[in-house]
Amino acid sequence: MTALAIDAIGDADVEEVVALWQRCGLTRPWNDPHADIALARRRDNSTVLIGRDGGAIVATVMVGHDGHRGWVYYVAVDPDGRKRGHGRVIMAAAEDWLRAAGISKLQLLVRRENAQANAFYGSLGFELSTSVMFQKWLDGRATTPSN
Repeated sequence: MTALAIDAIGDADVEEVVALWQRCGLTRPWNDPHADIALARRRDNSTVLIGRDGGAIVATVMVGHDGHRGWVYYVAVDPDGRKRGHGRVIMAAAEDWLRAAGISKLQLLVRRENAQANAFYGSLGFELSTSVMFQKWLDGRATTPSN
């Protein structure tokens, strides 16, 4: 396992982070990653953590909370650097960030068909929730099962 230097995203990191998310297939047409980063950085209850190996950003996690539950999004590990423990390190950093904020529960969403991610989170001790998720676009867009 390679040691990663963990830090909060800075202005100079944004384009490299978005490029990593694109390489990892995390971006979607209905979500602007630049806007998501800006929103996460706007308040004290969320941030984007980055993991550097040398000078390169090789892992990220967007982490935040609502005062009760923590959430993670955009968990990314550079495809060329997988199986080195970077995912575990960046998730541990997100958990530490939430604990420091007084949050004791972490939740995340994973697409059912993403077997690799489901197995990864299971290996970290996450359990399948029996909750049902509902969603609604507040700007009038039609909701589909995939967005």
